[in-house]
Amino acid sequence: MADRATIQFNDVTLELPVIVGSEQERGLDIAALRAKTGAVTIDQGFGNTASTTSAITFLDGEKGILRYRGIPIEELAEKSTFVETSYLLIYGKLPSKTELADFSRLLTRHSMIHEDMKRFFEGFPGTAHPMAVLSSMVAALSSFYPEAIDIKNREVIDITIARLLAKVRTIAAFAFKKSIGQPFIYPRNELSYCANFLNMMFAVPAEQYPMDDDAVKALNLLLILHADHEQNCSTSTVRLVGSAQTNLFASISAGVCALWGPLHGGANQEVMEMLDQIHESGESVDKWIARAKDKNSNFRLMGFGHRVYKNFDPRAQIIKRSADTILKRFGINDPKLDIAKRLEEVALKDQYFIERKLYPNVDFYSGIIYRALGIPTNMFTVMFALGRLPGWIAHWKEQIESPTARIGRPRQIYTGPTLNHYVGMEQRA
Repeated sequence: MADRATIQFNDVTLELPVIVGSEQERGLDIAALRAKTGAVTIDQGFGNTASTTSAITFLDGEKGILRYRGIPIEELAEKSTFVETSYLLIYGKLPSKTELADFSRLLTRHSMIHEDMKRFFEGFPGTAHPMAVLSSMVAALSSFYPEAIDIKNREVIDITIARLLAKVRTIAAFAFKKSIGQPFIYPRNELSYCANFLNMMFAVPAEQYPMDDDAVKALNLLLILHADHEQNCSTSTVRLVGSAQTNLFASISAGVCALWGPLHGGANQEVMEMLDQIHESGESVDKWIARAKDKNSNFRLMGFGHRVYKNFDPRAQIIKRSADTILKRFGINDPKLDIAKRLEEVALKDQYFIERKLYPNVDFYSGIIYRALGIPTNMFTVMFALGRLPGWIAHWKEQIESPTARIGRPRQIYTGPTLNHYVGMEQRA
């Protein structure tokens, strides 16, 4: 295959180098396009544009492949923990026993937030969405750790990474406690990362929270499956903000805001809201399925199909088994979960859904597990953010360490008025 492509534009012929990735992905390098031709490309939504090269995550939507640093997601889901997977994504390799122990100790050491930050929660109304609280508090960390602004200092970066990973789960749990009017529960050093989060979420001063190993395992799995997903909206946001050499706390806060959008991180919440809608209607699931097939209906099945995966979502296949285990383990009898099972059954067998590749995706199953764990719907996107955090950090770190990184500055095609002139007030119609 030729290693160059050619563009003919007016009287200019431009040869474009072909960049080949390690998995034989190919991209046309158009860096010289505007300088040589005066033209730019336009690609709404960036569906055909690679903004960077990256060594973090490989995704093949046609084949249903997802790998972190070359390791299949299936292997990490079965054998790893969220803390170990975070190290892998951020530092580029699986840690040694000593490295993992040191990293875990750092997360334990930095799990508490500054006492002054607790007062910030008092300023939020009880109706505040946890994502608004999370993004605000993450940005506020910059003021408590001003040394994080020095993004050239490797030692400072490593401490900032540990602080962020450790404190975000505490902030998230405190945001939940604030929303329900319960006292904050401090982290406990003897608990693992996920066990600590569950304890801060559900324990109360009056009694201990009965820790369940299956719940901890399920949360570990959910966070691993969401840890990175290549150049999605929020990750691209983190990279774009970070390209201005913005500190890690502020860059991640921007990523949280991007994830908050219902077209991105809100999908699993929309799944549960759909199940609520179907349940409250009192109508049969089959009637709602018929509405989903009706082109004149505005009803859509949430949690089915995927923009990137064209045949199946590998994360969904993994998480389905966990969902079945959790529901059986906790003996949950929830009519909304029965509705979910019926929708899943139809989508996997009905030719209408098969032909359109509307298979259940990771958002469909993750909402079911979160509900089974007792996590409320308005916290689902926060859980997504907690899982995606190591991926965001890895991409920010990769970019600031790249010798070829440039500040992001997309072009546009202007479609407004041509040359105009100021008209005085007395002359305006």
